[in-house]
Amino acid sequence: MASTSEEEENAAELKIGEEFLKAKCLMHSEVSLVLERRLEQLRQTTDDPSSQVSQVFERSLQYVKQFSRYKNPDAVKQVREYPLSQFLGLEFSKGLCVIGNLCPETVEEAKAMVPSLKTKGRACDDERIEKMLNDLAMIRKFE
Repeated sequence: MASTSEEEENAAELKIGEEFLKAKCLMHSEVSLVLERRLEQLRQTTDDPSSQVSQVFERSLQYVKQFSRYKNPDAVKQVREYPLSQFLGLEFSKGLCVIGNLCPETVEEAKAMVPSLKTKGRACDDERIEKMLNDLAMIRKFE
């Protein structure tokens, strides 16, 4: 028999654990900026040229750089400040990261990636979702 916490948690229905409700999600692009800044700090504080960062750090940075859809810090800021709350409601941070990381091209893709976009009672008609996707694509195009 499943435990109570397993029964209560269901990501498909946006029923996630308490610890996740308070957590702020970051897009790959944001993590890349944070790790690059940290790497810069580490290089400035050490006098030893043979000093190296951990392999895990290097691989993490390489991963987020490879999968970051937005490279320019200004573009990252624009995406983070995009008024997605009108589409995603309370799940703003998590939905933003999914949309920002995966950059769906169609309304159907966006709804498949962020199930809350198709939840009954939300004002997320296909035209508004398409406008959002087009706006985010323009940010990528002109960065």
